[in-house]
Amino acid sequence: MLTGFIGRNLIFLPNVDSTNSYAMQLLKNVKPKEGTVVYAGAQTQGRGQRAKVWDSEPGRNITMSVILFPSFLELKNQRFLYQITALACYDTIAANLDKSQFDIKIKWPNDILVNSKKVSGILIENNLIENKLLSSVLGIGMNVNQKKFEQQPNATSLSLLSGRDFEPNELMSQVCNALVKYYKLLKGGKTEQIQGLYQKLLFGVDEWREFAVNGKNTVLKVSGTGPTGLLLLEDLEGKQREVDAQEVRWIF
Repeated sequence: MLTGFIGRNLIFLPNVDSTNSYAMQLLKNVKPKEGTVVYAGAQTQGRGQRAKVWDSEPGRNITMSVILFPSFLELKNQRFLYQITALACYDTIAANLDKSQFDIKIKWPNDILVNSKKVSGILIENNLIENKLLSSVLGIGMNVNQKKFEQQPNATSLSLLSGRDFEPNELMSQVCNALVKYYKLLKGGKTEQIQGLYQKLLFGVDEWREFAVNGKNTVLKVSGTGPTGLLLLEDLEGKQREVDAQEVRWIF
């Protein structure tokens, strides 16, 4: 059951190339209500970061995009849109899995992992005017009942993890409700609270992990995220540096 404005206005598409692409095109033609959710039964060209394809079986998962108008948010703080979306996905997954049995983490910049396997991904696209946020589309993919992942060997689903199937639309409502909660915090300027929650749930913090940085494999310690939202890594000499998603790739 929905408890807020996100998801009150729903656009269901039986088939679409990408819910994000549809939502972005919609914003060019009309001004939908804030909180409008575009979701699909089948998404043929779902997109992730770095132009990766989001592998999703029709009717078995969540493929949705949320339209927001965060004009109150300075462009330099747009990372908080990623953070609140990740937190909403985390809360939904944690509410449906026993946290004592599963390790649920947010992997920077845009994935939710359970036992180090990908369950959810986020892609946010913004429309700007004069260097200000005009509108944002929060794209969310969540593996719910899918059993095979031929294109994503490091992926899993809530069904595979728990041994039972879920109702995708009910989980989508849970995501919307959680997103309302965090969006209200963001509107209220509670960025330190959001940042604290996000950092607490980050995957790999204080661990030495292998990364490909600018094409070169190296071992670095994850220190969290820096003041601009980039990943903060420490080398063997104790030097810290911030890296963006174009520079670094996690190696499992």
